[in-house]
This record gives sequence, C-alpha cells and structure tokens, in this order.
Amino acid sequence: MRRLLLTLALVAALPLGAPSVARADALPLSDPVGVMKAARQEVAADDIAGAIRTLGLYVALHPEEAGPARLLGDLYYRVGKLVQAETTYRAILALYPTDKETHNRLGTVYATENRVDEAIAQFNASLPGTDSVPDLVALHQRKGDFDQYKSAMERVATTFPTDPDLQAEVGRLYAAIGQPRVAMVYYRRALVDDPQSLDALNWYGLAFMDVYDEADAIRQFEKCTGLSPQDYACVANTGAAYLALGQFATAEPLLLRARDLAPEQPEALVNLGDLADSRNDWKGAVTWYLRALSASPYSRDAYIDLGYEYENHGFYPQAEAVLVKGMAIDPTEGRLHVLLGMTYKDVGEPSLALAQFKIAETSDDRSVADIARQSLIALTDSTTPAASSSPH
Repeated sequence: MRRLLLTLALVAALPLGAPSVARADALPLSDPVGVMKAARQEVAADDIAGAIRTLGLYVALHPEEAGPARLLGDLYYRVGKLVQAETTYRAILALYPTDKETHNRLGTVYATENRVDEAIAQFNASLPGTDSVPDLVALHQRKGDFDQYKSAMERVATTFPTDPDLQAEVGRLYAAIGQPRVAMVYYRRALVDDPQSLDALNWYGLAFMDVYDEADAIRQFEKCTGLSPQDYACVANTGAAYLALGQFATAEPLLLRARDLAPEQPEALVNLGDLADSRNDWKGAVTWYLRALSASPYSRDAYIDLGYEYENHGFYPQAEAVLVKGMAIDPTEGRLHVLLGMTYKDVGEPSLALAQFKIAETSDDRSVADIARQSLIALTDSTTPAASSSPH
C-alpha cells in the first residue's frame, strides 16, 4: 500500500470479466440471496444502473425483504441519488425499526446532506453492531461538541468495563482521532470478554496497521477470517496488510476475493490500484481507481490516489479536476489539499499552491500538516527574490 502522505486505503470491489447476469423476472418469486447476487454481478460488470433496475423490480414485489432493499438503497447512495436512498432506507425502518445496518446507512445519507443532528441520531441508533463511531466522531467535531461526546463515551465504558461492545466503540473513537495505541487498550479489553468479536479483531488489526506493524495486524485479521471466512472487511484488510508489506503475490488473491465478496464496495478496488502502481503499472492503477469511483463517487481514497497518479505523471488538468471533486466530498482532507498544491506548483501557479498548502497545514493528521509546512517553506523560498549583495 503506497504511503504517499501516510496510509491511504483499505477494503473491496469489481471483476474484470462480465459474467452473465440473471434478470429479476427470471428469478423465483422470493429469492433475496439470488437477486442480491445478480445485482452484485451487474455492479461487477460496471452496470450499476442495471443493478438498480434489478433490485427495484424485486423490492417492489417483496418490500418486506430488508436485504435486497438495503442493497438498493446503497446503490442509490453510491450514484448520488440521495432522496431515493433515504426513501428506501426509511421504508425498511418502517417495517423493522431496530434494523441497525439501515440506521447506519440512513445516517450516512444525512451526514452527506449535512443534516448533522439527524445523522447523529441515526448513527447512535445503529450501535452496537455497526462501525458508526468514526462517523459520530466526525459529526461531533463538525458540531463542536466532540469533547463532551468523548467524555460521555469514556464514562459509559468505565461504568461497564466488561461490555465488549462499549470497549470496542471507545477504541474506535481513539482510532478516529489518530491515537491507535490507546485504541488498542480498549480493543484488548473487548477481546478479553468476547474473543470471537469479528469487529474487535478487525479494528485491532487496523490499529496495528496504523502503527506500521503489519505482522501483528495480519494475525488479528486471520483470526477474524478463521472465524468467518466470508467476512469482507477482514479478508480485504488481510490483503491490504500483505500489500503494505510488499508481498504482492499474497495480497492479490485476497484483494480479488474481497472484491468478489462485495463488488459494490470501492476499497479493494483502490488497493488493487495501489497494487498495480507498486508494480509500476500506473495506467492499470488509474483503471482501478476509476472503477472504485464508479462503484462509489464518495470514495475519498480513490480521489487521493487517482489525483496522485495524474499529478505524478503530468496530467495536471485531470489531477485538478479529480482533487477538486474529492474536496467536494471531504473539504477537510489534508492530503487532497497537499496534492492540489503540488499540482498548482508544477503548473506555475505559486499563489494557488500556497493557498492549498496553508489549508493542509491545519490538518489534524500531523504527517500531512508537516508535509504542507515543508512545502510552504520550500515554495516561499523559491519565490522570494534573492537579496542583492551589499556594495563593497
């Protein structure tokens, strides 16, 4: 995994071949597993519109089946149809008010629309059982009450020290604010009380990756896949860890397997792009990153890596367009601002470059802020006229 400005991407999505796809009207009257498989094959064949049609027909006939409806909402969200996504998720919750996965997804829609309080309510309703804590951290930071939220989380975890879900959630909080070693303490507590927690094992592994200890990360991910060989996140993250170690032959089949498990997700595609780049196939990398953005136009890491490739190979207009689009998704992502600053510097726009480096200098990611600061200094020195020598 390339570490241009630190760790970039993790986890899933799209086969190169286009398998034959079953249409909804060819499926049995009730076949939620079959219709979801058919839709995922269409996504894998770069036909998200077809997948939406397949699922839409099926859900209209079987509105009581939450799985296909949830996948339909996911695809609406990924193509930017937020109203349709919200309507689909709310229809599920009308039937199943305690469906945590759907609360999580509805929270994502609201967060994208900057409906902060509504998003927080949905993410809280999704816990425990989903990975909503990083979203809650970002939302409370946006709202300005993160310190209160953090204190409340710590207080509850102290009150219930043997509740593995609460311990793991506090771990996720610390991971989200860039303190992976503190996060590990909470993950270990969670695993003492529930050694088979797939979430805790996966998050513990991610914390090891955050401190560049891929060997221990792989041990946690493999415990997870040993318990559940079809667990998408753990399979994909195992591949990401081997990729970070430079063990490409081991990483590739894992990433391809993760892609097959969930072709509607973008993360493994991003990692497959990183794999291609590591093999000096930058054009292949661009293809994977574009596929990731086709699967999800909200994939921040795909924008970062694609922007890097374009900037690094002199395609500056394309780099600018990609990076600006990425900022529309996450205007606070310092890596996007650093890369855009580099792009402006290379095309001879120092004032625009300085503005981007100054924004990135405020990043919460210390390494990104350091790179931005060094870039500012170097650019300022290069654009400052040399002082004239004093006459003798």
